Amino acid sequence: MTLPVKTVFIISDGTGITAETFSHSVLSQFSENYDFQQVREPFVNSESKSIEIANKINEIAEKDSPPIIFSTLVKEEFVRHIRSSKGIFLDIFGACVKQLESELDVKSQPAIGRSHLNASSDAYRNRIEAINFSLTHDDGQFVHGLQEADVILVGVSRCGKTPTSLYLAMQYAIKAANFPLIPEDFERGQLPKTIQPFKHKIFGLSIQPDRLAEVRNERRPNSRYATLEQCYYEVAEAERLMRRENIDWLSTTTKSIEEISTTVLQILKLDKTSY
Repeated sequence: MTLPVKTVFIISDGTGITAETFSHSVLSQFSENYDFQQVREPFVNSESKSIEIANKINEIAEKDSPPIIFSTLVKEEFVRHIRSSKGIFLDIFGACVKQLESELDVKSQPAIGRSHLNASSDAYRNRIEAINFSLTHDDGQFVHGLQEADVILVGVSRCGKTPTSLYLAMQYAIKAANFPLIPEDFERGQLPKTIQPFKHKIFGLSIQPDRLAEVRNERRPNSRYATLEQCYYEVAEAERLMRRENIDWLSTTTKSIEEISTTVLQILKLDKTSY
């Protein structure tokens, strides 16, 4: 069945990541009824640009149906132009800011791009350091400096360690290293020696063998590495090793990177969020 198409505008004075993430969460509740086509409009930093976007929204509304608008604009004059268009305007910041102004008894000070880190701030530098750390310590390729790691992810090859490490670094400034568990580790019946001293920092990732076989076949088709038999063996042995070592772990099979990362943060009690 072909679903009706609905245009969605993501409008922001910054990167638009906040508005985009929020829109995905909301629109997923209606994904069985509509095919949402996204139009990103980041860095709206002038009145002329906001007028141009409002005109674009009106053109689509006249040809089809009113687009949905997710906005994190803070400048009132920019908001006014977008709000007066023929779209369905959803002000993500506006409602919250007004209520907080009332409760805190202070007036907010809107500034373009304030919701994102300044490139010269300590928080931004910490994030860059974490990203560099995670890239350097990906897949066990560099073993020095592990004492600086906030978390060390372990698991069989292709179970999601690298993307989770990078997400933790980019979103939370978490220094995440990751190590593959390989057949040699299973034969020895213990974790790689290089990470044994940091057992308190280790978190395990696993995956269903059939899904692992699919992923590996995309990388190395028709190899022993990608056979279902090999995948069943490695997953079973890795989970046995993690249970024996009393390491917290979860299956990534049906979980998003966001869900995996949140679980890691909660269980290891890592919290570096700052405003």
